[in-house]
Amino acid sequence: MHHLTRVVTAALLALPLSLVASPSAQAADPTTLTSGFYVDPNSSPALWVAANPGDGRMSAVRDNIATKNMARWFGNWSGTIGTATGAYAGSADVADKLPVLVAYNIPNRDICGGHSGGGAGSAAAYNEWIAAFASGIGNRPAVVILEPDSLGDTSCMTAAQIAERNALLNNAITQFNAKAPNTWVYLDAGNPAWLSATTMAANLNAAGLSRARGFSMNVSNHYTTAQNITYANAINAALSSSRGYTKPFVVDTSRNGNGSNNGEWCNSAGRKLGTPSQKGGGAEMLLWIKTPGESDGSCGVGAGSAAGQFLPEVAYKMIYGY
Repeated sequence: MHHLTRVVTAALLALPLSLVASPSAQAADPTTLTSGFYVDPNSSPALWVAANPGDGRMSAVRDNIATKNMARWFGNWSGTIGTATGAYAGSADVADKLPVLVAYNIPNRDICGGHSGGGAGSAAAYNEWIAAFASGIGNRPAVVILEPDSLGDTSCMTAAQIAERNALLNNAITQFNAKAPNTWVYLDAGNPAWLSATTMAANLNAAGLSRARGFSMNVSNHYTTAQNITYANAINAALSSSRGYTKPFVVDTSRNGNGSNNGEWCNSAGRKLGTPSQKGGGAEMLLWIKTPGESDGSCGVGAGSAAGQFLPEVAYKMIYGY
C-alpha cells in the first residue's frame, strides 16, 4: 500500500498544477462505475406485459421491448422530483446498472409542436425542480438527457423566451455538475431535419454545452443512426471552427430501425425498433430514449391516444416493422 501511495503521489506531482488544483467539471465515467444498462421493471411495456399474460402479443413485447434498457422520463407528473429521481437512481445503483433519465419539464415545453405541451410554470419553479432532480441522483452513476426539443423548437418563441431558456439550461448543467458528479448530461440537439448544423451548434453553445458531457439527437424520432452521425459530425465541425471544442453525442435508436417516413414524427406507421442501448455504435452510446409503443399524441397510428400512453398494438408492429 505504501508503495502504491508513493506511485500515485508521484503521478499527481507530475501533472500540471491546474489539473491537480481544480476538480474537473466533467463527471467520472458512469459507464465504468456500472455493469451495463438498467432495465426498468416498471416501464410501461413491462407493466403491460405483467398485466396481460394471456395476450398473444405478450411474449414478443416482453422479449423485444420490456426486457431492454429504456430511459425513464421525469416531468410534472413525477411528484416530488428529488424523491422520484433518487428512487430510480437508487434502484439502478443497487443492481449495479446505469440508469438513463430524461428531464422534461422546461417552461413552455413543446411550445411550437403542442403535442407534449406543459412544463414548469415559471423559471424559478424550474430552477428549483432541476436542482432537486440533480440532488436526487447525488453521487450515483447516471445518464441524463436534458430537455428534448428545447433547442430545436424555438421558431415561435420570442428573443426574451429564448434567452430565458438558455439561462435555464445553463443553470441545469451547473446543478448537475455540482450535485450529481457521476452523471453524464447530454443537451438535446433535436434531429437532422430540424435545424442546420451551424444553427444547432450555436444553440447548443449558448445553452451551456461546453460544460455538459455532450449532446443527444433523434429523441422520439426515426432518422437512421447513420443520418444522425452525419449530423453530429457537422455540429462538431461547426463547434470546432467557431468555438474551439467538440463533444461526444448519443443517438435515440428506439424507433429508427426503418428510418424516417418523409419526416413524419407523430406515431408514424411502419416504424421499427432500432439497435438496443449500447456503448459505441458510431456514437458514444446508442440509447432507447423514447419508449417503443408509447404514443407521441393523438396522431398517426395513435389517433385517440394521449402522449406517453402505451399502445400494445403499435409496440407489437414496431417489433416487425409494419
